[in-house]
Amino acid sequence: MDNTTRAARIKLVAFDIDGVMTDGGLHYTDDGHELKTFNVQDGLGVVLLRRAGLEVAIITGRTSNVVSCRARDLGVEHVFHGVGDKGSVSADLLQKLGLQWDELAFMGDDLIDLPAMSRCGLAIAPANARPIVKERAHMVTEAGGGKGAVREAIEFILAAQGKLDAAFAPYLVAQ
Repeated sequence: MDNTTRAARIKLVAFDIDGVMTDGGLHYTDDGHELKTFNVQDGLGVVLLRRAGLEVAIITGRTSNVVSCRARDLGVEHVFHGVGDKGSVSADLLQKLGLQWDELAFMGDDLIDLPAMSRCGLAIAPANARPIVKERAHMVTEAGGGKGAVREAIEFILAAQGKLDAAFAPYLVAQ
C-alpha cells in the first residue's frame, strides 16, 4: 500500500517530542529547569490538523512541564508523559477513541517509538531519526525534528485526505 493511501485513512496523529517536535537537544538552566525549542510552523500544523477534524496526541518518554505548556498552547488534549511502552499507550488511546491501528499515524525518531510505529497505519520518521527507525518507517521526512518535520508530515496527511486546500484557505486572502 502506498503512503498516500495510508495517510488517507488517518484519524489520529501521535507525536513523540524530543527529536520530533524538537531537535532532540535538552537544555537546562543553572537551577535545573528544562528548556526546549519548538518550531512555530510545526505548531501551526498541529492546529491545522485539529481544525481539519483529526485527533492529535503527544506520547513522550520524558516527563516535562514544558511539553504540557506546549500541548496547551496547541490545544492537544491527549498528552502522555513518562511513557515506557508507547505501543500500549497508543493501543489504549485507540480503544478509548474507537479507532483501529490503521487509523493512527505515529511520528517517532528512536527505539522507544518502534512499538507504536510498527503497528500503526502510517509510521513517520524525521530525517534525523536513528537509522533503525527510518528503515522501519513508511515515510521519512526531508526535514529534521524541530526543523519542520512535523509540518511536512501534517501537510502530507492533509493533502492525502483532500483537506489541505481548506486548511490553507483562511490564510490565502485575495488581494
